[in-house]
Amino acid sequence: MSTSTSAAQPDHVDPAGPDIANPRAATPAVVDPTDTTVLTTSGTPAPPTWRTLLSTGTGNALEWFDWAIFGTFSPFFAHQFFPDATGMLALLSVLAVFAVGFVMRPIGSLLFGWYADRKGRRAALIGSIALASSGSLLIGVCPTHAAIGLAAPGILVLARLAQGLGHGGEMPAVQTYLAESAPPGRRGRWGAFIYISGTTGIIVSTVLGAIGSGVLSRAQMTAWGWRVPFLLGGVVGAYTLVMRLRLTESASFARNTAPRAPLLRGLWTHRIGCARAFALTLGGTVTFYLWVIGTPAQEVAAHRIPAAQVLWISVLASVAMIAMLPLYGALADRVGRRPVLLLANLGSAAAIFPLTALLGRGPWQLASALIVAMIFLAPFAAIIPAVYAELFPTGIRATGSGLGAAVATAMFGGTAPYLQTWLTGSHHATLFAGYVLILSLASAAVVLGMPETRDAPID
Repeated sequence: MSTSTSAAQPDHVDPAGPDIANPRAATPAVVDPTDTTVLTTSGTPAPPTWRTLLSTGTGNALEWFDWAIFGTFSPFFAHQFFPDATGMLALLSVLAVFAVGFVMRPIGSLLFGWYADRKGRRAALIGSIALASSGSLLIGVCPTHAAIGLAAPGILVLARLAQGLGHGGEMPAVQTYLAESAPPGRRGRWGAFIYISGTTGIIVSTVLGAIGSGVLSRAQMTAWGWRVPFLLGGVVGAYTLVMRLRLTESASFARNTAPRAPLLRGLWTHRIGCARAFALTLGGTVTFYLWVIGTPAQEVAAHRIPAAQVLWISVLASVAMIAMLPLYGALADRVGRRPVLLLANLGSAAAIFPLTALLGRGPWQLASALIVAMIFLAPFAAIIPAVYAELFPTGIRATGSGLGAAVATAMFGGTAPYLQTWLTGSHHATLFAGYVLILSLASAAVVLGMPETRDAPID
């Protein structure tokens, strides 16, 4: 299934500047005394240490934690901000705010991606964690509707927008940083680390929800228990910010001395790569938010299964996914990206109707549906960060990959829990399953039409 590297080469050449795949052909860079890049005795950038990977992974896990706790704890604080809504309507109101955060993700990807391509991956990673943690802290201390009226949901939306901006900037920066730092032939495995750390953040948020639901009464969770994870995210964010201040720049960015093309010109030059990043994300993002966020929240809100039980089942499914991620990453490094992405999209398409039929029937059926869903979600999550990076050259990599993926995630991932809850509540669950099927098949069609990128040059 693999094609020659030359087939993907046009996406790695910028006609506005010299060949960035050959740093020696470029003009020597001027040394910046404020540059944080660590050089070896031979003058080349030093490879990242385990401390660097720990800093990157911890920050990424925290970003995902901040992002996930909103969905995990939404059934508990929905009535605190929308007291006039009843039943599912309150949850739908909060899920609408959840979706609003996704509006800022493309903007965050564009701004932080541009900054990462101009000033470095390290600078973007620092800014994104600071913004996302601030949003989490603001939610944790936000007064309720009973205290300040309509200003409460307004502050909630503002905090969610800050989280969306930070998370939108985190993904292009971190996936670019790890792809550029990976040893030859290991980009798939290193890219899998993004979703390993990210899913770990989701697990921590779910465990806190499960423990809180088991230890505290529903009244206590509704009154104040939901605030604990948001406050924790803000505090840990400050520590993570200090860790990221000690990061070194990625070797690929440090070596790249090609002139930077203007933003819009660079995006237009690599419009095919942007379109592919968008289309490749469609099936994976709706599947991810369906099973990781939407389904557990819906089961809790509908009171079909005790909240603590639902959340522990979600933890089990997430652990299963983490176990599969490095395996799929290694498989993609061996056989290529296209076969693994096809497995993810076609498998998700084939399984969506049977798995949807299991929902609402009991804990064992829910556990079976989530674990089987992870089998087909894991191959997408494992290698899509590496594929994004391989679609673009260094000078536009963070911007192009981040923007295309963020727009797709905002349009289809962020709205998935809302659509799922609305259609299921109106007894049209099969319509949502068909929606997921179409998006998964659309991504599979793009995979079939694109060249293999496993051996694409990263510099």
